[in-house]
Amino acid sequence: MPAKLSVNLNAVAMLRNRRDLPWPSVEALGRIALKSGASGLTVHPRPDQRHIRFSDLPVIRNLIDDEFPQAEFNIEGYPTEEFFELCAGAAPEQVTLVPDDPAQATSDHGWDFRKHRAFLTDAVARLKTMGCRVSLFADGDGDAEAVEIAKAVGADRIELYTGPYGGCFDAPERAAPILEALGRTADAALAIGLAVNAGHDLTVENLPDLVKRIPQLAEVSIGHGLTADALEYGMAETVRRFCRACGQVV
Repeated sequence: MPAKLSVNLNAVAMLRNRRDLPWPSVEALGRIALKSGASGLTVHPRPDQRHIRFSDLPVIRNLIDDEFPQAEFNIEGYPTEEFFELCAGAAPEQVTLVPDDPAQATSDHGWDFRKHRAFLTDAVARLKTMGCRVSLFADGDGDAEAVEIAKAVGADRIELYTGPYGGCFDAPERAAPILEALGRTADAALAIGLAVNAGHDLTVENLPDLVKRIPQLAEVSIGHGLTADALEYGMAETVRRFCRACGQVV
């Protein structure tokens, strides 16, 4: 099966939040994305609500439940008490835990699984009681032992941090070894029963090589590049372009 596309709405929310106005509408653009072939919607509600606001979560939950019941809601974030409360209220199908400091502009590394093993064991167990599938943000550096710890703490999936791969847009000669390390990480995860997602700085141009190297890739979560393309092509056509880059027939 080709990788599914989850559209990250944080960049849309960031544009909306520049002004005290209701547009661009997170709900409306999420609806267009799902109508156009996206399999789900992703948000990362940060404590300062500089992108997605906490009030957006029930709106997106209702959009999926009322109009696209086959779609999934994926919430990303660092597991604080506030974050657990948000997840309990929004009932996402998937929660992706990331090791972000609140001050970070965006996610830029995976978990140190050795250091945070006990912490993640508790966090994953708590989310499982809510009925969520749990994915853990992971560096795609080929570290098989780290992947084994991700499995041991109870995760269902890892999400490969693809920022370094996406960062090769102006130096494609650097992409091949990074892609191979991502592939080795995915191979190690798949071999022990973990599913594999990917996200960060993925584009229509670099997605095909990623899905070719990791043909069992379950899902990609894409926000910044997709939103940038939507300014040029429109949201509907942009989603179709990304779905095709994932190997889907659209």
